[in-house]
Amino acid sequence: FDRLNLIRETDEVIADKTKYALDKGLGVILCIGELLEEREAGQTLQVCERQMAAVAKKLNSWDKVVIAYEPVWAIGTGKVATPEQAQEVHDAVRNWMARNVGPEVANQIR
Repeated sequence: FDRLNLIRETDEVIADKTKYALDKGLGVILCIGELLEEREAGQTLQVCERQMAAVAKKLNSWDKVVIAYEPVWAIGTGKVATPEQAQEVHDAVRNWMARNVGPEVANQIR
């Protein structure tokens, strides 16, 4: 999501690039995460779910996708997410995947 800030890539552009890479046989590490303002506003889970939803619309398979929580506010700032914050997002990712993609994918996603 550095590209999100630097060149204003939208969730949809990132989803298109994810699909393109997968279609070409590559594996993808999909980084999701929120800005500091979004965290402070209590929007972390909504932002991460929005980002995953954009990608989910484009994919038929999640076999070669790894989802990584990388809060934008922690990149190069010296601030870090606590283990509890990261675990909250990881749990939300699996729950979202189970509800919106399928329980099998939710259990297998890395």
